[in-house]
Amino acid sequence: FEIFNLDMKTGDTLKVKGKVSDDADGFSINLGCSSSDLAFHFNPRFNESVIVCNSKCSNAWQAEHRDNHLCFSKGSTIKIIIEMLADKFQAKLPDGHEVEFPNRHSYDKIKYMSVKGGFRVTSFKL
Repeated sequence: FEIFNLDMKTGDTLKVKGKVSDDADGFSINLGCSSSDLAFHFNPRFNESVIVCNSKCSNAWQAEHRDNHLCFSKGSTIKIIIEMLADKFQAKLPDGHEVEFPNRHSYDKIKYMSVKGGFRVTSFKL
């Protein structure tokens, strides 16, 4: 699942709904300018019971942030709400917990989005 003309701006909220595969090791929601320049990589990993967030610059990953609050499981249907602020991204999880990650590239517009791994998007709204 990839979108190349998203037009997400500072202050916008992206809602992604979908179903986690029964056999998923994890999945990722990626926001940025392209697949090699990501402002926000949101990556729940079920085998580690952690949510890893990161950014990528010219195809090079930067320092990971890890959050041990994984409140959903394989086979569940979930909604994740991602808000883009001037200095950070805020991802609200299904139980209300928020994961924050700095806007390291100071992007004010996101045009690329991808969803990879064991997650099937059923709807998304910007």
